[in-house]
Formats: sequence, C-alpha cells, structure tokens
Amino acid sequence: MTELTDLTATGLVEGYRKGEFDPVEVTRAVLERAERIQPEVNAFVRLLPEEALEQARASAGRWRRGEPAGLLDGVPVTVKDILLLRGHPTLRGSRTIDPAGRWQEDAPSVARLREHGAVFAGKTTTPEFGWKGVTDSPLSGITRNPHDPSRTAGGSSGGSAAAVALGAGPLSLGTDGGGSVRIPAAFCGIFGLKPTYGRVPLYPASAFGTLAHVGPMTRTAADAALMLDVIGAPDTRDWSSLGPAGLSYTEVLGEGVRGLRVAYSPSLGGQVAVRPAVASAVRRAVERLAGLGAYVEETDPDEADPVDAFHALWFAGAARVVQQLRPRQRELLDAGLREVCAAGARLSALEYLAAVDVRTDLGRRMGRFHESYDLLLTPTLPLTAFEAGAEVPGGSGLKRWTGWTPFTYPFNLTQQPAASVPVGVDADGLPVGLQIVAARHRDDLVLRAAHALYEAGAAGLTAAGS
Repeated sequence: MTELTDLTATGLVEGYRKGEFDPVEVTRAVLERAERIQPEVNAFVRLLPEEALEQARASAGRWRRGEPAGLLDGVPVTVKDILLLRGHPTLRGSRTIDPAGRWQEDAPSVARLREHGAVFAGKTTTPEFGWKGVTDSPLSGITRNPHDPSRTAGGSSGGSAAAVALGAGPLSLGTDGGGSVRIPAAFCGIFGLKPTYGRVPLYPASAFGTLAHVGPMTRTAADAALMLDVIGAPDTRDWSSLGPAGLSYTEVLGEGVRGLRVAYSPSLGGQVAVRPAVASAVRRAVERLAGLGAYVEETDPDEADPVDAFHALWFAGAARVVQQLRPRQRELLDAGLREVCAAGARLSALEYLAAVDVRTDLGRRMGRFHESYDLLLTPTLPLTAFEAGAEVPGGSGLKRWTGWTPFTYPFNLTQQPAASVPVGVDADGLPVGLQIVAARHRDDLVLRAAHALYEAGAAGLTAAGS
C-alpha cells in the first residue's frame, strides 16, 4: 500500500474527493515524516504542527461538505524561508534579521495557496538571503542531500528540495535567481520549475531584481502544473507581474511533444565539461523525447558564457541587500556573502549598465533561437551532488558557485521558463537532471515535455528514504 507521504498533490486531491483519506491523516503523516528526517538532512527552519493540523481539520470539514476551497484544499505545502508566511518570521537564513515583529503579510504565491486551502507544514532552509547554489547558513547550518547526507542538497532552495524528495509534503515554494530551484531539484531528484519572469508575482521585491523568480518544487510535472495554475495569478503588489495566463497548465499537459522542434545542446558548444554519467542519462532522456515524436536536432544556442554580466548584477544585488546593516551586523554574515557584497559595492553604474547590455543582447539572441526551436534541452548541471558544506566541489579550483552552474543562470538573465527533470542516477546513486527551456511565456511547452517524460517512465526517481 502506498504511504500517504508518497502521494502526489493530484493523488491527494483525488483521494480526498473519493473519501479514501482526509487532510488530517495526511498532514499528521507529513509532519511525522518531517520530524523524522530533520535531524539528518536539516530541511526545515521551523515546522508548524499546531497551525497545520488546524488548517487540515478545516479542510477536512470542507471536503465532508463537498465544498473544497480550491484546487489544493488540504494539500500540505512548505515554503522557502525567503518568502513571507503570515504569522511567522521570515529570517532568510540570516542572523541579522530580528524575528520579533508582527509578520502580518503573505507573499503573493503564499496568499494564492492559502486561498486554495493548502496546509502550511513548515518553512524550509536557505543560504543567507539565497545568495549561493548550496544551502548552508550561519543561522540554520547545513542542509544535506536526501540520497547521501554527506553531499549537498544544492541551493538556494535546498531545504524545499530535500523536503519534497523525502515525502515531507508533495509541494514546496522555492525561489530561483540563478538556478536556485533547478539546482537542488537536480541534486535531490525532484521536479523544479522556474516560470517565465512575472508569471508568479514576488513581493517584497527582490534586491536581485528581475533575476529572481518564484517557482514550484514537486515530485511530478503534473503537480507543478497544478501548483502553477494556483500561484500564477497577478498581484498588485508586484508591478512587474504578468496578467492571467489565459490557459490551464494542467489541461494542456496531455498534448505531448509530437511535432515540437527541439534543440539538444549537450555542452553549450563545448563550453562546459559534463561528467560522462550525467551526459549519458541526459542523452537517453532526449532520445526518449524523440521517440515520442519530437523533432530533435543536436545544436547549440548562440551564447557565450555571460557569467561576468551575471556576477555584476548578482553581486550588486547582494550589496544592496546588506547596505543598511551596521558594521557589527555585517560581522554576522556568511563570509562568502561578505566577499560578493564587497565586490558588488565596488561596481560603477556604467559597469552595471554594461551588464544590462549583455543581458539584453542574450535575450535577443535567445528570442531568435526560439523562432526555430520550441524547446532547448541541456543537462541541468554538469555534475552530481558534491560534499555538503562547500560552495564549490573540493579540488575543482573554482571560486564561486557559478563555476559549476553554467547551464542555469543564463536563463535568469533572459527570464525564460526552465525546468529540471530527474532522468537517472550516477554510479553513486546520485540524481541527474535534464533542463528543459522554452521561449518566454511558453511555460506550457516546458511542462508538456516534462510530463511526457514522466508518462513514458523516463523521468522520476523513487524518493530516498521512503
């Protein structure tokens, strides 16, 4: 018999509808799983058992009356501790934020989930202010990989990825400014979507500006589509949020990939050294899409590595985050964050605008690329999870996390939708991710392709520890 913690959000909603179980049973099971995994993986900043059970009891009553509040009524969800959750501190992985306060607002995505009856089980870990591609912070320590606790879960939404992978709720809200949904999704073997910028409103505005996206982290593409149907609604607090999507992402999932024009770039034109096990797993998934009727061509986008431009925008954002801190507070910051803040503070306005020019040109070239191709496929990352507690792999000679994430941050610069799909494991049993990218506003194509892989049995991993 399938455990309640292994069910997807779509499976839970169907079970509630049929009366096979209720939200209280599910929430208790999820909270028990979360408490059990926490000592080993450290996925949570805080769990909310009393509040979650109160919400679950209210949901159970609605289901008994045949009056569910929305698409996710009674489904447990966790929230990265970058996003506001009413009634609870949002500390962003930092010892510089005072937890005292009224904390009376929900972030837009949280508010939409609440309107649809979701049950909030807890807040998940993040590196300080979400600044890097692994999850450790001075506030909450190291978050570990659910498949091997000696390895990193990735980041910056590492707590969310570990929680979903281990059954502590089927849905989590993550944020992605340079890969922070897709990186931990790949390392932990789950599905993670960075939607088109503005599809999911963000408030308060990120200091990282229009690099920062909010997205679903789930075990299937179908769950992500359902979640995006809920959270992808406008919010007046975000002036850059998009209008209504004009479609249901859930309803278009079954349209598949037949006839889609797909570009497969295994190494961005030889710019990236990809480990053989990763390359093999990704290629097999690409071949499966071709077998499902997609027209696949091995080709590369016209893209030189934009890392210097990304660094200018990212480091400037980091400097802005800490600008108001007093010297004594700065001493509390992650040492690596202090370094990038110092680099950002040294940038001139002209250097920042030059980075914007690079970004603009990259967006133009990717727009032209997608006139010929509906989708671009790459590895999500060139490697699998490395040692926990390190920003870069030992012995790599790399300085910053961007050195091992060359496939992810370009698509924050261009604001395109991009997802990571689990497509296998390496010899150590560590997950491998395939990245699916589409033109701006074509989140539906990303979800259709990912769902096709799941339906064909070419995506998805058994949750570690379940």
